[in-house]
Amino acid sequence: VQVVESGGGLVQAGGSLRLSCAVSGDTFSSSTLAWFRRAPGKERESVATINWSGRKIDVADSVKGRFTISRDSAKNTVYLEINSLKPEATDFYYCAAGPFAREVVATAYDVWGQGTQVTVSS
Repeated sequence: VQVVESGGGLVQAGGSLRLSCAVSGDTFSSSTLAWFRRAPGKERESVATINWSGRKIDVADSVKGRFTISRDSAKNTVYLEINSLKPEATDFYYCAAGPFAREVVATAYDVWGQGTQVTVSS
């Protein structure tokens, strides 16, 4: 399984972005997919997770209401929709795949992408 993120960039505060994570390999349909973020010098923080069926979704309290995770099985892609962006959302965002639902610790995921940078200007 491989994951490749895209969609990051520079956006003004209040704007929106949609991050995409393309998943290759035959385990997409059985994997939990997650988005993490990491600021320089900090640990990776779980933002949102979605299980294989899309029925078990968890979003971090700090971003609930502004971040939405979804998956498209036909495209083998998971998305992170980010609305009402704030400067504190500036981070490197990573997509990860793992076998267990609702895991928020990075060590539960065994496949990681290279990440995509999101920068929010005030």
